[in-house]
Amino acid sequence: MKEVPTSCWCPELQALDLDLVMEVEPPLYPVAGAAGPQGDEDRLGVPDGPEAPLDELVGAYPNYNEEEEERRYYRRKRLGVVKNVLAASTGGTLTYGVYLGLLQMQLILHYDETYREVKYGNMGLPDIDSKMLMGINVTPIAALLYTPVLIRFFGTKWMMFLAVGIYALFVSTNYWERYYTLVPSAVALGMAIVPLWASMGNYITRMSQKYYEYSHYKEQDEQGPQQRPPRGSHAPYLLVFQAIFYSFFHLSFACAQLPMIYFLNNYLYDLNHTLFNVQSCGTKSQGILNGFNKTVLRTLPRSKNLIVVESVLMAVAFLAMLLVLGLCGAAYRPTEEIDLRSVGWGNIFQLPFKHVRDFRLRHLVPFFIYSGFEVLFACTGFALGYGVCSMGLERLAYLLIAYSLGASASSVLGLLGLWLPRSVPLVAGAGLHLLLTLSLFFWAPAPRVLQHSWIFYFVAALWGVGSALNKTGLSTLLGILYEDKERQDFIFTIYHWWQAVAIFVVYLGSSLPMKAKLAVLLVTLVAAAASYLWMEHKLQQGLFPRQPRIPKPQHKVRGYRYLEEDNSDESDVEGEQGQGDCAEEEAPQAGPLGAEPAGPCRKPCPYEQALGGDGPEEQ
Repeated sequence: MKEVPTSCWCPELQALDLDLVMEVEPPLYPVAGAAGPQGDEDRLGVPDGPEAPLDELVGAYPNYNEEEEERRYYRRKRLGVVKNVLAASTGGTLTYGVYLGLLQMQLILHYDETYREVKYGNMGLPDIDSKMLMGINVTPIAALLYTPVLIRFFGTKWMMFLAVGIYALFVSTNYWERYYTLVPSAVALGMAIVPLWASMGNYITRMSQKYYEYSHYKEQDEQGPQQRPPRGSHAPYLLVFQAIFYSFFHLSFACAQLPMIYFLNNYLYDLNHTLFNVQSCGTKSQGILNGFNKTVLRTLPRSKNLIVVESVLMAVAFLAMLLVLGLCGAAYRPTEEIDLRSVGWGNIFQLPFKHVRDFRLRHLVPFFIYSGFEVLFACTGFALGYGVCSMGLERLAYLLIAYSLGASASSVLGLLGLWLPRSVPLVAGAGLHLLLTLSLFFWAPAPRVLQHSWIFYFVAALWGVGSALNKTGLSTLLGILYEDKERQDFIFTIYHWWQAVAIFVVYLGSSLPMKAKLAVLLVTLVAAAASYLWMEHKLQQGLFPRQPRIPKPQHKVRGYRYLEEDNSDESDVEGEQGQGDCAEEEAPQAGPLGAEPAGPCRKPCPYEQALGGDGPEEQ
C-alpha cells in the first residue's frame, strides 16, 4: 500500500493522496450491502447489495446436483442393507456353531465313565445331561404362545440380540457344571430358540423389501409413500439374501467341529476300542450306538485346557452379540414399530392361531415338520448310526464338515428360482432326499471297516445339498406368499415352531430302530411333497386363501374395546365386503365445538376423541 509522506505539511494535498489510494486498492473483504465495483450488479448479472436474492447468501452449493446426491444416498442405503444381511448371517452362524460345538464336546466328555467318576464323583452327570436335553427340546413347545409377543415388544433386531445373549449365557454356565447352572440355562435356551430363528427369518425378508425400496426409490416417489409396491417385486432380492444367509448358516456345522478337531480328538481312543462290542450298523442298528464302549477318552483333558476352550467359545459368542448389536440395523422404522405394537396384545397373541385357517400354511405344515426331521437325522441318525458306528468317533467331525460344506455350497442353488418356477428347488431337494432315504433302507455297513469311507462323506454331502434346497426354498416361499410386514413374524414363528415340534418328536424317538426312523422320515417326506404340490395346484386354479384381518393400529389406549371394533377373526375379503355397511350406520353426534360428523368408515383421531367430537373441526 502506498505510504503517505510524513513530510507533507499541506492538509489539502494529504487528503487528496488518501482518496487516490482508496480508489486504486479495494478493501480485502467487500462490505455487506455495498454496491460492487460494477454498480448494482456483480459479474454474473445478479443484483448486489440490499437487492440481492436470499439464495445468493444462504443457498446451496453452486455445483450441487440433487439427482446425483439422491442416487448416492440410496446407494449408501443399499450397502447398509447388504451389511445388515451379512452381519445377521455371520452372527447366526457363530451363535449356532458355538452352541453345537459346546454341546457336542460336553456330551462326549460326560459320556465317558472315567471322566465322570474322576471329575465329578457321584454328582450324577448323566441325569443332569438328560434334564438339560429335555429343557432344550421340550421348552420350545410353548414358544407359539410368547414368541410373537416378544418380537413385537422388543422389536426384531433387539429380539435377535436378546436371544443371542441367552445362547451366550448357556455357554458361560459350562464354566461351573452343576444342576443349578446347566438345567436353568438349558431351559432359557429352549425358550430362545424359536424367537431367535423366527426373528432372523423375518429380518432377512424385511431386508429384501427395504433393498427393493431403495433400488426403486423413483417409483416410490411417483406412487406416494403410502402406496405399497407390486406384489412379488422383492422376490429376486429375497432369493439372493436367503441364499447368502443359508450359505453362512450351514457353515455353523463346520465351525462346531473345530473344538473336536483341535482339542478333543487328541484324547479319544481309536475305533478298535470304542467299537469293540458293536455288532451291527446302519439299517440294522437299534437306538443310538448300541454296544458303544463306555470309555472313549485315552487321557483326561486338564481343567486348564477345558477352561481355555470354553473361554474361546465364550469370546466367539460375545462377538456374535456385538455383531448383531453394532452392525445390524433396525428392521422397521420407529413409526412402523409403534404400529405393529398398537394392534393390541390380545390380537398379537391370537393371530398365529388364526393364520391356521389359511390353506397355504396347512399344506406347508408337513414340510415344516420334515425340515426339522431331516436336520436331526443328518446330525444324529446318519452321523452316529452309520458314520460313527462304522468309522469311529474320531471321524464324526469330518463327516459333519462334509455335510456342512455340501449344504453351504448348495445354498446358492436357491438362486435357480430366479429363472425356474419356485417349486423346482423344493421338489428337487425332496427328490434327492427320497433317493438317499431309500438307499439307506438297504445299507448296513460293517463296523470297524474303513475301505469305503468315501461313501459316507459323499452321502453326507448329498444330504447337505437336499437340506440347503429345503431350507432356502421354504424360507423364500414364505417370504413371497406372506410379504405383508404385519404378518411375517407370525408366519416365521409358525414355521420354526413346527420345526421345534419335529425336533421334540426326534428326541422322544431316539431309542427306536433305524428302520422305524427311516420309515417315519420317508412317510413325512412323501406327505410334505404331495401336500406342497397340491397347494400350488390350488393357487394355479385361482383359489384365494382366507387370511385373518390385521386390526388397525390403536394408538390411544382403550382397554379391550378394540376386540369389538376391530374384529381380527374376519378375513381380508370379509373386511372389504363389510366396508360398504359403514355408510348405513347412524351418523355420530357433533361435538361441543361444532365438529362435522365423521365420514363413512372413518374413526375419530385421538384429538377429536379428547374434544368429544367425531370429525374434523370446522375451519
